[in-house]
Formats: sequence, C-alpha cells, structure tokens
Amino acid sequence: MTAPSPRALAWRRRGAAFAGGWREFARHRSGLVGLAILLVIVVLALLAPVITDQDGLDVIKATGGPMESPSGEYPLGTDRLGRSVLLLTLWSARVSLSVGLVATLLSVAIGTIIGILAAHFGRWVSATLMRVTDFFLVLPSLVLAIALSTVLARGMGTIILAIGLTSWPAAARVVRAQTLTVEARPYIERSKALGGGHLHVITKHVLPAVMPLVFVNTTLAVGSAIVAESTLSFLGLGDPDPMRPSWGSMLRSAWLDSAALVGAWWYLLPPGIAIGIVVLAFTMCGRALETVLNPRLREG
Repeated sequence: MTAPSPRALAWRRRGAAFAGGWREFARHRSGLVGLAILLVIVVLALLAPVITDQDGLDVIKATGGPMESPSGEYPLGTDRLGRSVLLLTLWSARVSLSVGLVATLLSVAIGTIIGILAAHFGRWVSATLMRVTDFFLVLPSLVLAIALSTVLARGMGTIILAIGLTSWPAAARVVRAQTLTVEARPYIERSKALGGGHLHVITKHVLPAVMPLVFVNTTLAVGSAIVAESTLSFLGLGDPDPMRPSWGSMLRSAWLDSAALVGAWWYLLPPGIAIGIVVLAFTMCGRALETVLNPRLREG
C-alpha cells in the first residue's frame, strides 16, 4: 500500500482539526444560535433581488400611502414616501452587511500587518509603528471616521475607508502581542538558524500561528463596523442613492419624518431591531470561536 504524500497528510490533519473545532463550537448553544441567525439574514439579503422587486425602492414607483400601518400588502407598513418598510429592511441588509464585512476585513488586514511587522522587526520599527498606533487609539475612531466621510465624496466606498482606516489599532496591538509570543518559541529560532529570512518566518510560521486570533477578532469586529456604518448613515454621511438604503439611513429617515412623534413604530423599530440582532449574532459567534481557539478559555 502506497504511503500518503506529505500534502495529503497535511490536508488530513487540517480536516481533523476542522472537525474537532466544529464539534467544540457545536457545544456552545449561543454560538449555534448566532450562526443560525446570521445564515438566515445573509440568505435573505442575497435573495432580496429574487424574492422582491427593487423597483419598490424608487420613490416614483412606490404604490403605498405615506406611513401606512402594517397590513397584508405591507407587513411592516410604509415610510413617508409610500415604500414598503419590509422591502427597505431587506435591501438595507445587503448594504449594511457588505459595508460591515469589507470595512472589518480592511481594518483587520491593516492591524495584522502593522502588528506583525512591529513585533518581528522590533527596535525603531516597533517604536515607530506603535507610536502611530497609540496616536490613532487616543483619537476617537468615530470622530476620525466622520472627518474622513465629510472630506471625501459620499458613498459606500467612503464609509468603508473611513471605518477601515480608523478602527485597526486594537487589532494591531492584539496581533503584536500574539506575534511576540510566537517569536519566542524555539522553532522560530531554529528556522532563523537554518537560514530562514524575514518573509519565510512571517509567512510560514508567524502568520499561520496568529490567524486563529485574527479570525476571532474579525468576527467580533464586524458588529462594531455595522454600528459605525449605521451611525455615519444616521448622521447623513452615508450613500445618498435612495436605491441603496442601509439600516442607518432608514433610522435617519424615520427620525427626520418624526416617526416616533406620530406613532409610526413600524417605521422606526425594524432597522433598529435588525442592527441589534445582527450585532448580537456576530458577538455570540465570536465568543464561541474565541473559546474554541483558545485552549485556556476552553479548559475554564
């Protein structure tokens, strides 16, 4: 019988590790509930063009009356322009989730690169990068994001840049601490002694060791990014295109139309509840993953 190749053995070990991680994750009911909620919301957001008509977002083609209460035709009522609140909520999920995920990936990527470089090279490189990180930590990220969104042209790309470029310092400090721990292990010294360069050590040893932490940090940071996007949109700094609404812009419209004063609860509550549910679901998944990937938490 032919012995399996090293690549096959590596993939077999990865499959076994993934299966073990999934079994550990499945032990956390909160993580499973959060994952199920996220799957349902993502599927609804992806299927929005299939199960709904985007033309209903056009104020010219809206067929409902202003702020109609929930009915059979409009389960969540309508807004001031006669558009279905349910339709707005579904399509807003696409924008809010997309901005939250992409902005989080950008911020985590920046933080990971800076954290690894600061820990690996040390000395003046670490001092310089950490002083830059401390500068961004001292300044409120939301204020910086508002400033960037005000200077640049309004749109989804601007919000993603504003959130991604201002929320990376926390990830950088966490990754730097983990990288210092990994760099102190004996196999790193052996790799350097055998002629491994900086790129080899970082890509082959350090990065794989810190990726679980990065993945958990990404999961936990998506909720904060969605809240930041909603805040910027509520302040009027979001995408001005009415065909690309977000949960934050829905809240802004409800506030401008005095939905709370006239008792139009169906106009105000759906986007707020959607934001709360999604943030809670990401937090539950992130905490469960943190327990799975951190042996000390798992033992506790």
